[in-house]
Amino acid sequence: MMKMDTRAARKYPPLLLHLLGWGFLAMFLMWQPLNWQIQFPIAFWIKQAVLFTLLVSIFYINYYFWFPHFLAKNKYVKFILLNVISVLIIAFTMEQVKSYIGFGTQMESAFRLAREANGEKKRAEKLDNFAMITALMVIGLSTGIAAVRTAQMDKQYRQNLEKEKINSELSFLKAQINPHFFFNTLNNIYALTVIDVEAAREALHKLSRMMRYVLYETQHGTVLLSQEIAFAQDYIQLMQLRLTDKVTVHLDPPNPMHDVSIAPMLFLPFIENAFKHGVSAVQPSRIDIRISQSSNKIFVEVKNTLFTDKRAILDESNGIGLANTQRRLDLLYPGKYQLEVNENKAEKEFEVHLELETA
Repeated sequence: MMKMDTRAARKYPPLLLHLLGWGFLAMFLMWQPLNWQIQFPIAFWIKQAVLFTLLVSIFYINYYFWFPHFLAKNKYVKFILLNVISVLIIAFTMEQVKSYIGFGTQMESAFRLAREANGEKKRAEKLDNFAMITALMVIGLSTGIAAVRTAQMDKQYRQNLEKEKINSELSFLKAQINPHFFFNTLNNIYALTVIDVEAAREALHKLSRMMRYVLYETQHGTVLLSQEIAFAQDYIQLMQLRLTDKVTVHLDPPNPMHDVSIAPMLFLPFIENAFKHGVSAVQPSRIDIRISQSSNKIFVEVKNTLFTDKRAILDESNGIGLANTQRRLDLLYPGKYQLEVNENKAEKEFEVHLELETA
């Protein structure tokens, strides 16, 4: 479909622009001789009309055939040779037309009458040179327009391809993140059914609400910051249902909160990673999540306890969420985010800092 659009653009250039250009050329060919104060014979206007037709023809022949097939493919010699031949053909054709319609005799008579009336000297015959120069100008104009248009179409084509590539990759990354999250959550609920059926029902209710968010709200490409934070709160409450008293989880949202549009599912991998690597069933552990705003920036800080027997740095098997999140940030916010991941062994703390520019 992309190639068809590009070909259509080449085949049907802007009609108004071309009509204006040819109108200007027609005025130049017809209006400029009127300033000579000579009563031109009908042969002169026939000659001008034939010249105009030849110039229009050579413009589009160069525009649609010679430029794309030769100059655009770096076949410079053939391109120049064809244009030189075309100019000579135009000059020769005009000479034949002039001879056929008796142009020289009629123009000589017109100039003689003008000299007798105005006492002016005979004008030198330069109509052939004029035709050649005008033809060269038209060919140059045709080449320039074709080159600019080709460059614009190529640029637009590359941009469309890049956009399609980004959209496809984002869809693939998002498809990886969501099943990864739900797989872990369903495992948690399965384990919870053995311990507390009522808590399992509550967990299923929260999960269904989160699924509606993922399946419907996130399909627009962006969500409100308040929706993303509410989703994170549901996730945290869902995870807390199976945690022991040794685990402390705290979420500090912006206060006051200014709703802005952001890409969905950006915060979850950071939080999920904290639960995966910063929680122990036998040792005291904590997870601190702080989301703040300043002007057009959002700051996300996730800290969790660092256990030496766990791999805090994400690897290939456990790092699907965060690895894809960083790739999504590269695609959606190029040059507009900073992501830092620090492993502080001295303080036994793992930290993730995200600074995101939303405008």
